[in-house]
Amino acid sequence: MSAQLAAYSTSTGEAFQFWVLGTVAVIGALCTVFMKRAVHSALCLAGTMIILAVFYLANGAYFLGVVQIVVYTGAIMMLFLFVVMLVGVTAADSLKETIKGQRWLALMCGLGFGVLLFAGIGNASLNEFSGLTQANANGNVEGLAALIFTKYVFAFEITGVLLITAAVGAMVLTHRERTERAKTQRELSEERVREGKQLPPLPAPGVYARHNAVDIAGLLPDGTPSDLTVSKTLRERGQIRDVSQDALNDLRAMEQRAEERLERSAVESTNRKRAEEASK
Repeated sequence: MSAQLAAYSTSTGEAFQFWVLGTVAVIGALCTVFMKRAVHSALCLAGTMIILAVFYLANGAYFLGVVQIVVYTGAIMMLFLFVVMLVGVTAADSLKETIKGQRWLALMCGLGFGVLLFAGIGNASLNEFSGLTQANANGNVEGLAALIFTKYVFAFEITGVLLITAAVGAMVLTHRERTERAKTQRELSEERVREGKQLPPLPAPGVYARHNAVDIAGLLPDGTPSDLTVSKTLRERGQIRDVSQDALNDLRAMEQRAEERLERSAVESTNRKRAEEASK
């Protein structure tokens, strides 16, 4: 009787854990949707997934908790985060709509899903609560496998079909058929010579040898920045940092000190030669 009452009751620690972690999970989910930068949204989503893994572990679903951390948070989300950081998706890129009306369609789908979710929760009823002891009688992995491949096998297969369709659709949308033969390296070099473009290699980015950032233009011998040293993509995005006047003044001062040092060394070498000739 006491075990049955314990199954239906909630301890203070469980309630405290649910309300604290649940609040943080909801905040992370909202930040995932409303953050302006894709990197910040990915980090918030990763934090929400970690909290869900903690819920799984607290409820005795150890296999789901480990899979949630290792597969989703550790592999998929980190891969997505690294891709976003390498590609450099900014807030301006995320505001461009490739399909008209997709925001309203997404809003309607979200509202419909919310209505179905609340309706399902409102109509749910638990006549008997078996608890974790009966569910994990033969082990958590065995119990989960029995539910997936017996009672929920059709839902599991439909989810797998949807994921495979999404992956194939993404590959089809990103694939581009080549309509013409790719040019060889010799043909490209001959085309550059014929059109009179930049024949030698492009100058390296940065300011002389003091800076190697790709968003700072290199300086020409007269001190003016060279547009050839920065990427066209960064120039179109407006992410190129101008070389400050202080940096130019420091370079001029360094060049002047170098010239004075060279002149001084030249004078000293001349005086030394004269002294040697006079001693002879």
